[in-house]
Formats: sequence, C-alpha cells, structure tokens
Amino acid sequence: MSENRKPSPKSLDQDLPLTDEDGEVREMTLEDFSAFRPTRALVPEVVERWERTRGQRGPQKAPVKERVGLRLNRDVVEHFRQTGPGWQSRINDVLEDYVKAREN
Repeated sequence: MSENRKPSPKSLDQDLPLTDEDGEVREMTLEDFSAFRPTRALVPEVVERWERTRGQRGPQKAPVKERVGLRLNRDVVEHFRQTGPGWQSRINDVLEDYVKAREN
C-alpha cells in the first residue's frame, strides 16, 4: 500500500462485487453506502485544493506586481486583446521596455 493512502476503514461486501460479469455497475445498497467515508477524511489536501476560491493563489515566487487602474485608448487595448491570453502582461512588458530604454 502507498504511504500516502490511508486504509479504508471497512471494505465493501466481497460477496457483492460492484460490477457484474459484463462490467455493468450494480445498484448500490445501504451497506455499500454505510462503508463510504467522506473525501475530506481520506484526502484532506485534495479537498482543500478543490475548495480554493477562484483567484486565490499560493505564496508569490516572484516580486508582486502592483494593481492599478489605468485608462488606455480603446485601439491600444483592442490591439493587445487580439493577441490572446496574456495581453495585460504584454502591455506591462512594453511599458517596462520603455522605462529601461529611458534609463539608458
């Protein structure tokens, strides 16, 4: 048994396999359901990942960017949006290149 897996407290009745000879799943019984355990009790780390809200992230690995409100011309925004996902990062890259060029 893998180190990460916790043993099941009770196995399902061995006399009643979950599938028949053709591989069809049989109807579950009350005994089957009584042997089930909450996912949280078996793999809490997986449940924690599932329950993360959208946009919630782990610790930053690189310096954090500052969130600002910025008004740009419509044609500029449309140009970058047409380049696909990551368009805001590309705007940041262009601005960063501009700042670096002005410093030299």
